[in-house]
Amino acid sequence: MNKRLVVTGILILACSIIFKLLVIGISNIKIDEFHPAAVIFVVDSSASNQSKLSEEIAYLKSVCSVLDPEDSIKILKVSQDSYLIYEGSPMNNSTINKTLKEFTKPDSTEYGTAYGEAIKKAFEHALNMKKEGYIPSIVVIGDLENEGDAAKQIDWSTLPENVKKIKKYIPEISMMFVYAHPQKLDLVKTKLSPVLGENKLIVANEQTVSNSQRKLLDAIGR
Repeated sequence: MNKRLVVTGILILACSIIFKLLVIGISNIKIDEFHPAAVIFVVDSSASNQSKLSEEIAYLKSVCSVLDPEDSIKILKVSQDSYLIYEGSPMNNSTINKTLKEFTKPDSTEYGTAYGEAIKKAFEHALNMKKEGYIPSIVVIGDLENEGDAAKQIDWSTLPENVKKIKKYIPEISMMFVYAHPQKLDLVKTKLSPVLGENKLIVANEQTVSNSQRKLLDAIGR
């Protein structure tokens, strides 16, 4: 009888120790708080970029496929002017397809690339989405060629300072530039790396774009 009591006592003690260790272990597990992202796409549909457009649209859709249903996207078209053509869930494939098909068709009446105007609008959207609790990221898809109205083009001498101002309100903002020529992307790195840092600035040309999605997810904290 005494032996049975001793064995029972040891088992109870062992179980209590294991239970206590489990409680301590679970209490020390840190669950990362999920923050939805707002990815703002700037898509070049100008005449000079039409030859790469179908591939670039496929890339945009592939980025949407790795986002979370709670994330939000906006798509800005860039040609002679820039304007919003889609906003909503990255999972709404049918509407995204129809929107891109309709609003990125070549237009012989348009000439130029309003990248500067588009990035300015993207910053405004990013500020609004930050207020709504999202982590904003801007993804520029296109060749970055400056054509047409100079007032609507990127001013590389002032863009770094503008990004610096945005960072005051959105410290976690990230930017990605894909499908431009390496010479253009080198300019992007030179101008924006000192402001955004290596982890928040992603550049990829046509040959290296396959690795960019993982870098974007890292940049938005996934």
